[in-house]
Amino acid sequence: MTTHPSPTRLMLVTPPVEDADAMAFRLMQAMAGGDVAAILLRLTPGDDRSRIERVKRLAGPVQGNSVALIVEDNSLVAARGGADGVHITGGPQAIAEARASLKTERIIGVGGLRARHDAMDAGEAGVDYVMFGEPRPDGSMPPLPAVVERAGWWAEIFETPCVAYAPDADSIEPLIETGAEFVALGAWAFAEGQDIRALVEAANAAMSACAARKAAR
Repeated sequence: MTTHPSPTRLMLVTPPVEDADAMAFRLMQAMAGGDVAAILLRLTPGDDRSRIERVKRLAGPVQGNSVALIVEDNSLVAARGGADGVHITGGPQAIAEARASLKTERIIGVGGLRARHDAMDAGEAGVDYVMFGEPRPDGSMPPLPAVVERAGWWAEIFETPCVAYAPDADSIEPLIETGAEFVALGAWAFAEGQDIRALVEAANAAMSACAARKAAR
């Protein structure tokens, strides 16, 4: 996953996955809708072997579409499953452990950042991206204006790419306008009855339109 000055690119954050085949089908639908930079794969609890098998099942179809597969919070499962990286939510010690385990061979991204200085510390630790706005551990969401402010501040000042998490379809455009390199669509995008292909198409269209407006200024 590389930085693209314009347009913003899309990341998808899965709900916790137990059935890899069902998720593979949904991801193929999503990727048929247009450009997706990365999939952040969240897994239901289980032993490492079963989790590794789920990652392997999804790595092929995802990476076959030139999309990065990133696994949440388990460097061992990410590496042995053939994923492209790991997404850390456990703070500085977890970042250091991931770097020691994965070296520079895989993407290391960071979420769960509560304050500006947490993000700056992560950036100084050499992570490949920081994420703002994802659900808190209790499932609640930070207010969108705060996420817009945080993503805009980061995108303007720092070189480390920023991912802005969209809590719903209406928030996609305001987050694109922040200049964040990536906008993430979460579990809501995978809900039953949600046309994820159309959602990806619409998000990409909004990103291209924003890039065109900025280029015209």
